[in-house]
Amino acid sequence: MVRPKQRKREMRFATWNVRSQYRASSLTAEARKLARYKLDLVGVQKVRWDKGGTVRTGDYNFSYGKGNGNHQLGTGVFVHHGIVSAIKRVEFVGDRV
Repeated sequence: MVRPKQRKREMRFATWNVRSQYRASSLTAEARKLARYKLDLVGVQKVRWDKGGTVRTGDYNFSYGKGNGNHQLGTGVFVHHGIVSAIKRVEFVGDRV
């Protein structure tokens, strides 16, 4: 049996300090910037959202953890749809403030 050649894919990782991601509309703008740089997985600091969860935006899933009561110290991660099946679970341990 002949196996088809597997294509090796270059992946790009980064961290991003968004300074103030308080409104949902800023999420769309950030996803566009990440797509422009062709990033696959990006850790994000200073996400100012309550609770935690996952949101689809553009070509990415954005998972975020809970910050504190003053909308500070939240973190998140953008995962490109092309590699989302390789991610088993996203857990934000450091967000317990």
